[in-house]
Amino acid sequence: MVRAALEGKMKAMVLHDWVSKWGNNLKSEEVTIPKLGPSDVLVEVKACGVGLSVSNFMMGAIGKNPTLLPKIPGDEITGVVAETGTAVQNFAKGDRVIVYIFVTCDHCKYCLSGKQDLCVNFGGWIGRHLNGGYAEYVKVPSNCLFKLPDEVSFVDGTVINTALAASVHALESRGQMQLGETVMIIGAAGGVGVHMSQLAKLYGARVIGVDVDDDKLKRTSEFGVDVRINASKSDVAEEVKKATAGRGADIVVDLVGSSKTMGDALNSLGRAGRFVNLTTHPGSKIEAPSGKLVLEEIVITGSRYTTKHEFLKALELIRSGRVKPVISQSSTLSEVEKLHVLLAENKLLGRGVMVS
Repeated sequence: MVRAALEGKMKAMVLHDWVSKWGNNLKSEEVTIPKLGPSDVLVEVKACGVGLSVSNFMMGAIGKNPTLLPKIPGDEITGVVAETGTAVQNFAKGDRVIVYIFVTCDHCKYCLSGKQDLCVNFGGWIGRHLNGGYAEYVKVPSNCLFKLPDEVSFVDGTVINTALAASVHALESRGQMQLGETVMIIGAAGGVGVHMSQLAKLYGARVIGVDVDDDKLKRTSEFGVDVRINASKSDVAEEVKKATAGRGADIVVDLVGSSKTMGDALNSLGRAGRFVNLTTHPGSKIEAPSGKLVLEEIVITGSRYTTKHEFLKALELIRSGRVKPVISQSSTLSEVEKLHVLLAENKLLGRGVMVS
């Protein structure tokens, strides 16, 4: 395939070393526009969300594998097809698209049963193992792309990739949520939390939101939170018992993943409660008394991203207006690290988005 118009260089923000202090880690560089394989698609990036998982990767909090650097981060990508590989049939130049961030084989037993998040031939995480969306263009395997409906803006679409899609997986698949249950979300004012709160409310839940900033917590009432708890000022489990007449929460989702928050989560669960953890941090530990496990039949589970079916559910929830994208800050490509600074300082309500 002839690529005359796209041969050459593009602008990208490149990470060369793990972040120890935010401020000047991403370097603006001219890099070669990626060359496509037969099944690849070149996407012109229009927007890319900035989330905690990207910050954790950049800080080496998920592991400091030196082979992963240098890297162009960014995984919550929306854009327009600029070019397709010779074997690509379902996409054409000019199509509006959104990226599913796990590279999956689509033929192992997990993929074939609709559990692509557990693919045994996992090919990497876009923005972590493969270059991501903090660039003018990104190369994406065609099976990691979905069409973005015209009704959804590129900016609004970025909340689908992980924030909302991961919420669908956590509440439906892992939490086995039932109508009328009480759901507690630790990190309720963050980028995932404000969308998970809306989703839980849509499913008929009573929502307890936990965070550490009073001003941001107040805002969560706009997104379905019924009871707000500041974990820096209160005993979380005691406040949950007060709010539930001593029963505890049916589901607790931890979006922070520290030893303290996981302890708060377990102590806040009621009988037959489900604790869903979405994050991994080296050194964080969870201790579950065997008596609580057996006598109260609580369930402790993890939640890894989302399936492609759930991704499409999240897309439809945004397209139909049933969940509202919450984006409080935006930046240009060259200033995207400023959003990571705000995230580290706990100053972002909802998501920040880099806009090209």
